[in-house]
Amino acid sequence: MFTNKELKRLIVPLIIEQILAVTVGMADVIMVSRVGEAAVSGVSLVDMINVLIINIFAALATGGAVITAQFIGKQKKELACRSVNQLFFSTAVISVTVMAVVLLFRHGLLRLFFGSIDDDVMGNALVYLVLSACSYPFLAVYNSGAAVFRSMGNSKVPMLISLMMNIVNIGGNAVFIFGFRMGVAGAATASLISRMMAAAVVFILLRQQKHEVHLARGISEWKPDFYLIKKILYIGIPNGLENSFFQLGRVLVVSIISCFGTVQIAANAVANNIDSLGVLPGQAISYAMITVVGQCVGAGDFKQAREYGKKLLGITYAVTFGLGAVVLTALPWILKIYNLSPETLKLATVLIFIHNGCAMLMWPASFVLPNALRAANDVNYTMGVSIFSMLVFRILFSYIIGLKMGYGAVGVWIAMIMDWIFRMTMFLIRFSGNKWQTHRI
Repeated sequence: MFTNKELKRLIVPLIIEQILAVTVGMADVIMVSRVGEAAVSGVSLVDMINVLIINIFAALATGGAVITAQFIGKQKKELACRSVNQLFFSTAVISVTVMAVVLLFRHGLLRLFFGSIDDDVMGNALVYLVLSACSYPFLAVYNSGAAVFRSMGNSKVPMLISLMMNIVNIGGNAVFIFGFRMGVAGAATASLISRMMAAAVVFILLRQQKHEVHLARGISEWKPDFYLIKKILYIGIPNGLENSFFQLGRVLVVSIISCFGTVQIAANAVANNIDSLGVLPGQAISYAMITVVGQCVGAGDFKQAREYGKKLLGITYAVTFGLGAVVLTALPWILKIYNLSPETLKLATVLIFIHNGCAMLMWPASFVLPNALRAANDVNYTMGVSIFSMLVFRILFSYIIGLKMGYGAVGVWIAMIMDWIFRMTMFLIRFSGNKWQTHRI
């Protein structure tokens, strides 16, 4: 169903899009840091809430992408188009509801997550949270539209829209933060405008009938179709719960590391920053996995679904190994970018070697392979394994090895590898069997 050329055309823009997201995110933080420490603190705190909420929209988009890809594989283009309308309808209702709740309980949310914080940090956090919440519906629409294009095998359009959104965001930051001296409000306003533009562009493009899958024009198509909404939510809800637990787990793990002192906190932050670069291609290929396997499953060809799953997993291993080797080789020069004390530098080096060395063997099977199962509707299994592994290995053993046994940040990262081993084992066993081929929605 997919030639090597088609796979390349799907994967390369996805990798570029992931790189854009990381590099522009770093630029965003640097520009906000010019306003002051209270601004950076307020933004960073709100971003922790934003990540949790954005995962809800990402989960909905994944549900829509899986269903659309399966309908394309079944050659049921009319149902695929109707599913796009229902995805946008569901996204609009849920995102507006979330926005309203966040705006209404903004003070309580910040107190719940972060307790008592300084007044200037709270002031910046409130401003950033309010404007971020106003952008939720637009971001949700963009995510859904981008997922639909990917489900068609067209990842170039989302990449170009993402490029536009990031250019507008950085340009807006420069104008509002440095030109109008709006501080945190300027950064949030730039994000709001960029997300509004991205949502408008993706909506207009999907209205064009020339696309294989597009938004239906009839008014009746915008009425709730609970048959299709149920299909989308069947994938979206477990995926959303899984992602939310994962992000909450990361927050708890960071809180454990914060007990170990400045050196270990700094080393952990630097290691996380560098390690994220090594898995960018894998994250991109995980999106491709949904499109490719989803279409095979829709066509009822599970033999090809398995073969393409293996092929994409193999590509991920090759890219992860190659990039990991480059990072480890160039590590002494990369770490010179950071102004670290000798003690922090030594610990960061150890953590990066733990992560990248083990990622070459385990990360793709732990985090890319599950998308093959999700694309085949086996979402409850992936959710169960992921949540159990996060709670038991990533959190509980971080506490035991890192805090109680005194291994500090190294103990936390050992617990992370235990989490990977469990995930990899369970997902490989599941994929090698046939149970994942029996789920129908």
